[in-house]
Amino acid sequence: MAGRRSEPERVVATNRRARHDYEIVDRYEAGIQLTGDEVKSLRAGRASLVDSFARVRGGEVWLEGLHIPPYEQGDPRTHRPLRPRKLLLHRAEIAELERATAERGLTLVPLRVAFVHGLAKVELGLGRGKRRWEKRQAIAKREAEREVERAVSRRR
Repeated sequence: MAGRRSEPERVVATNRRARHDYEIVDRYEAGIQLTGDEVKSLRAGRASLVDSFARVRGGEVWLEGLHIPPYEQGDPRTHRPLRPRKLLLHRAEIAELERATAERGLTLVPLRVAFVHGLAKVELGLGRGKRRWEKRQAIAKREAEREVERAVSRRR
């Protein structure tokens, strides 16, 4: 176990779509309440954040839509791949997230799932949804920056 905790960070799944659809205002790192088979499946690098989201319900934060497929050597009859999973945060952070999602109309979006020092963590982003023209503008800006990089590298 000591060897596992010494590794700094290993990313299991990322939500690349979130950065496209949302302007991320703030980030939080939370632990995830998992079963043994889910942890083993995550360690094998199997998870999907597509269509996942987080919400504050009853003073707790829940991650919904995170797909963790069954572990091959585990019992598939007891495994529910899309079950809601409780996120572990401090009470003050939960209150802050609850205020932000209720008052300012922000959304909790999971950005990535990783093992940090041997523990499964999810990085949550507090995001504001982008409008269609903002997405186009961001794509145009990124393409312009790439073109400048190419021109600079050709000049060298």
